[in-house]
Amino acid sequence: MQPTLKPRPNPIPAGTWLFNYVFRAPAFFLTTAFFGSLSLIASLWDKSGRQQHAIAQRWGRTITRISGSRVRVLNAQFLNGSVAVYCANHLSYMDTPVIFGALPFQFRIVARHELFSLPFIGWHLTRSGQVPVNISNPRASVGSLSSAVRTLKSGLPLFIFPEGGRSDAGHPDEFLNGPAFMAVRAQVPLVPIALIGTWELLPIHTSVFYPVPVTIAVGEPIDTIGYTMRDLDKLTARLRDEISRLYYQHSHLEPPVLST
Repeated sequence: MQPTLKPRPNPIPAGTWLFNYVFRAPAFFLTTAFFGSLSLIASLWDKSGRQQHAIAQRWGRTITRISGSRVRVLNAQFLNGSVAVYCANHLSYMDTPVIFGALPFQFRIVARHELFSLPFIGWHLTRSGQVPVNISNPRASVGSLSSAVRTLKSGLPLFIFPEGGRSDAGHPDEFLNGPAFMAVRAQVPLVPIALIGTWELLPIHTSVFYPVPVTIAVGEPIDTIGYTMRDLDKLTARLRDEISRLYYQHSHLEPPVLST
């Protein structure tokens, strides 16, 4: 069963296409290199990660401006910085800068371990205390998730993309159980977040920006007190249902029609 694919954005005018390749795309990489270098320098004395996180927030806001997009946040009262596992659907490379630029508190991100080997981004992730997870190796995955639980218990919120990768179809995909595992082990809430517009802004498998508004719709935290490891599937399904509800409530799209 596969969802019907979301239509690609309309072709952009030739002048906008030229502006993208002359300005936006180079500025994206140069800005990432610049702030990545600042983060590495700050890591020499900033053992708490606060300054590095502030640099990442500035990077996210700058990248969002470069993309030509404006971001609005719905239900921002749920982004209060309380210790929780904040979870969002994953549609685009723009998701990460949008999240860093919009969340107004310090957090740690749980990311695929491959990202930690990338220049600048990977160096920042490593030196600022982010948490790698290897979803292709169950044994390594459990170990890294346990590290994430320790981060939660130390008083720092976590952010994660439960799909484990970007959605090809532009719709919320299947979720992994990792966020529910971390939340149950630490007995903290799951906070559902729907990202709307990032797939249109920078579609998967392309380097062309299509400037459109981005919406971050935040749902009410899902309490995990009293839940056990046996409830992971149920919690994961509830989390996905809530993110999907928020996504389709604020998107121009309808839920996908499944076909065999």
